[in-house]
Formats: sequence, structure tokens, C-alpha cells
Amino acid sequence: MESHEHSLAQDLKAMLAVTAGRRQSMRWLMAGAVSLPMLGCGGGSSGAAAMSPATEASGSGNTGNTGSGTGSSASCPVIPEETGGPYPADGSNSNGSGVVNVLTQSGVVRQDIRSSFNGPTGVADGVRLTIKLHIVNANNSCGGASGFAVYLWHCDREGNYSLYSNGVTGQNYLRGVQEADANGDLSFTTIFPGCYTGRMPHVHFEVYPSLAKAASVGNRIKTSQFTFPLATLNEAYATAGYSTSVRNLSQISYATDNVFSDGYSLQLATISGNAVDGYVATLTVAVAA
Repeated sequence: MESHEHSLAQDLKAMLAVTAGRRQSMRWLMAGAVSLPMLGCGGGSSGAAAMSPATEASGSGNTGNTGSGTGSSASCPVIPEETGGPYPADGSNSNGSGVVNVLTQSGVVRQDIRSSFNGPTGVADGVRLTIKLHIVNANNSCGGASGFAVYLWHCDREGNYSLYSNGVTGQNYLRGVQEADANGDLSFTTIFPGCYTGRMPHVHFEVYPSLAKAASVGNRIKTSQFTFPLATLNEAYATAGYSTSVRNLSQISYATDNVFSDGYSLQLATISGNAVDGYVATLTVAVAA
């Protein structure tokens, strides 16, 4: 597959076509300014450049950490809506070779997302990370969202996104779907994501009302992101393979990140473990459904 150009002019044209509040518009413009010096996602390339992860500010933005209007509850404020970025692989965009959609592929429902599936055989290296999400429904007394499903994806330790970034367009690792149990709990086994230029380290996810409906992006009820404590980031990036992340992290902060700058209290995972034995990231995700 070949990567494709994604210019600032195209981003601005698309953004101006979307009705947005003054606050959102400012965030988009800031994101555009951040993306100007970017050369691409991860390593360099010859020929067509891959899309830079910094361009993921385009699309729907953060609505703030005060819930999402209707359906939020004082006891479980709804997690903010965030952009899915340019690398969702959920059927909502293309990667230069056509529409890319892992949600309909055999094997995407899996707990361990470190390896590629349904043909590709690559495995993402890095510090082991277990992600535990507790999904609750703010419209149902904040009870566990039994049977809901989550599609989750993130970059590898080099900052590259499978299916989109130069060198890994033929892989689909670090993507997967899980169904919540009777208590609204689900988990993924993965690797600690790297930090690429222009963004604080983060994980993307979409919430669906059921596993069956997770096969179509049109059924998603929430798109969001979460991040990690700075102390954990510094510790994880001190390990082999994350040297580029050390440099990139030193040039960004939560305050300057185009997604988390307006607050991230509902999107900060609780961490246990260490870089040797692996980390466990826990987060409660409230949705209104």
C-alpha cells in the first residue's frame, strides 16, 4: 500500500465545512500550526509521505471534560468526545489504497492486540501494557454497560500506526475489539505506545452498544482518547526502543497538546506495575446510551 499526502490546505477546507464553535475552531487552528513542520508518521520515507499523526486534530474535537451535554451525570460525568484522528481503520477513511476497515475482518475481536491478524504476521515490540476499561452508562444510573463493545487502537513504540504509516502499511497490529462482561469490564493486552511529534502519548477508542453493532462505524456512540501520568511515561520511555519518545515527550505537554489542553481528568488512566514486569492501565469510561 502507498501513503498519501494530507495537506494543511485540505485540512482547513474540511474543517471550515464543519459547523464549529469558537473554541473548537481555535483548537483546529492550533493543531494546524503544530502540524506544519511535520515530515510524516514515524520514520522518513521516499516518494509519497505518510500522514503525520499530528494531523489527527482534524475531525471532531474535544468537547471538554464536563460531560457531553445530555446524558451526563454528576456521579459519572461522560467522557469527552474526541477526534478519532486520521488512522482509525474503521471504514471511515482510506489509507491511499482505498477504504480501510478492520471492523469487518475475521479475528479483530481479540484480547491480545500485539500481533497482526487475518493474514499479516507482524508483532509490535515494546513494554507490555494491559488496558482495563470499565464501561458505565450515565443514562442507566451509571451501571456497568453489559454487552457494550470497544474498538481500541494506538501507535507502536516508534510512533507509527499500522495500515497507514510508512513501513507498516501491511500490518494491522495494535487494533482490536472486545465485548464488556456483565459488569461492563473488558481488557486488552498490548504494548506501551510511543510518543510522536506534536502529541502527548494516547490511546484511541470507540464505544459501541453491542458487539454485533461494532462491525459498523456508523453505530458508534462515543469516540475518545486517554493518556498516562507523566511519571509513568518517563519511566516507560527509559527502556530500550523508546529513545525517540524521550525526545518527542520533552517537546510537548498536556497544556500544549491539541486534545488534552482543555482538561484530561476523565481521560487519565490509573497505572500500576513497572517497565520490567509491565504496566496495567485502568480507566472508567462513562457514556450516555
